[in-house]
Amino acid sequence: MVDKNKPQSDKPGGWLSRFAPGVRKIVSRRETPDNLWVKDPDTGDMLYRSELEGSLWVTPSGRHMRIDAPTRLRFTFDGGEYESIDTPDVPEDPLKFSDGRSYRDRLNAARKASGRKDTMAIGFGPVGGQSAVVIVQDFTFMGGSLGMAAGEAFIKAAREAVARQVPLICFTAAGGARMQEGALSLMQMARTTLAIDEIKQAKLPYAVVLTDPTTGGVTASYAMLGDVHLAEPGALIGFAGPRVIEATIREKLPPGFQRAEYLQEKGMVDRVVARGELPQILGQILSMLMGGSRLAA
Repeated sequence: MVDKNKPQSDKPGGWLSRFAPGVRKIVSRRETPDNLWVKDPDTGDMLYRSELEGSLWVTPSGRHMRIDAPTRLRFTFDGGEYESIDTPDVPEDPLKFSDGRSYRDRLNAARKASGRKDTMAIGFGPVGGQSAVVIVQDFTFMGGSLGMAAGEAFIKAAREAVARQVPLICFTAAGGARMQEGALSLMQMARTTLAIDEIKQAKLPYAVVLTDPTTGGVTASYAMLGDVHLAEPGALIGFAGPRVIEATIREKLPPGFQRAEYLQEKGMVDRVVARGELPQILGQILSMLMGGSRLAA
């Protein structure tokens, strides 16, 4: 039995659809794009995406949000103009690894989500007036994990810098080694170190910009071998995470431990630089290290 005193829901066959079939379509709420707003991780405020993009993805609270490789390259090169350099191909899933899901499936899913082949992207162009090869580690691709593809890309970037006789800039962002590649991943720590030695032998500068987060084997290799180390404000930088360290030593860590500002105080980072100032600062430092020469031929 239908309760005549109970309001009827607006479903097909309900009073609204029976008496005014077109009303629902007219007054229905306009769909809002899912990516129109971004939540500030510090304050919880909803931020307009276009305004965030205009501020280089730095929130009003000062948080330097993580950005993908194409965005980073665009922000870094003068006028957003640069020559893209292809990264080398490497064997896929050489260990036939599976942790309940095959590594190949995980790679395909990451590529579909990011539109990228792997975590590294390389570009060449002017940075603050100084020609440079720039390699960017993209945390959105499997946490920026260091694997064979990342190692080969770094070596390619280093050799491009030597061939063009320009500095190399590396923007790091990683959660550690890519476990699906086992010891092949760990080998990249030594291989990238040897590539940096090629840059040193060519008497060219190597600058590192540490972004949030830079951890694990990346920190233990090419992230800490630069001639100069800059960092974005608030970036987490270390080998193991703070929770792991606290659990190991059973002590509370100091406030701001492993953050860029703390590491600058301790001498591990040369300077903490806001994202918008990085191209100019990098250009000035690298020009000085290059003996005053600016744009390369």
